[in-house]
Amino acid sequence: MDQRTQDTAPDPHAPEGETVTLARVTGETGGDLVLRRSGAHYEIYSNGLFLMDTRDGTSEREMVRASLAALPAGRSRSRVLIGGLGVGFSAREALDHPRVSRVDVVELEPHVIAWHDGELGEAAAYVHRDPRCRVLNADIVTWLEEASSAADPVRYDVICLDTDNGPDWTVVESNGRLYEAAGLDRLTRVLAPGGVLAFWSANAVPAFEESLRARFASVEIVEVPVARGVPDTVYLAREPR
Repeated sequence: MDQRTQDTAPDPHAPEGETVTLARVTGETGGDLVLRRSGAHYEIYSNGLFLMDTRDGTSEREMVRASLAALPAGRSRSRVLIGGLGVGFSAREALDHPRVSRVDVVELEPHVIAWHDGELGEAAAYVHRDPRCRVLNADIVTWLEEASSAADPVRYDVICLDTDNGPDWTVVESNGRLYEAAGLDRLTRVLAPGGVLAFWSANAVPAFEESLRARFASVEIVEVPVARGVPDTVYLAREPR
């Protein structure tokens, strides 16, 4: 059950250190899912693990920008698939790009989707209300298995996966299948010819990069500096072998 300690819009002048728990619910994986407001920003936690916040979003946005920039010249009306709605920054970046005509977002947590009607909506300009955006409440692993096995699967020009903190730091254990050989095969089956497959990670994962290079002719690594710690890493893969 949604337990709110406060139901008001964020105060942009609130001190950064003031933290309010807006919602604490049981997530689809059975764990604790929490939405907090810290000053003027929102944060999402799963079982005490920080997932994301609305402070910046630079690397999420860069993942989408770099993927679209890597498409073949002249390609327009692109379809984008995003794994994970989060605070909506990736979806908003895609919707605002002139080469994009449709954005499908697969999000496991119905509560996260619902929060975009309230607390989180303003941060990414209510992406789920854009007629070009379709938010699907589903497990990305299960959804991908079904989508890739269709006789004539929908194919995407860009696929951006931001469901975890990285290939070696998944939010749920089952997400590890996304980064394994079978998962990469399924992703390739729903990738349009000339399309770009992107993965977000909070750190570099050499073993995953090696796996990508064995399966794709072109792999690009984009490092995005952060205020503290190692850079965020975006993997861009093209041209399946």
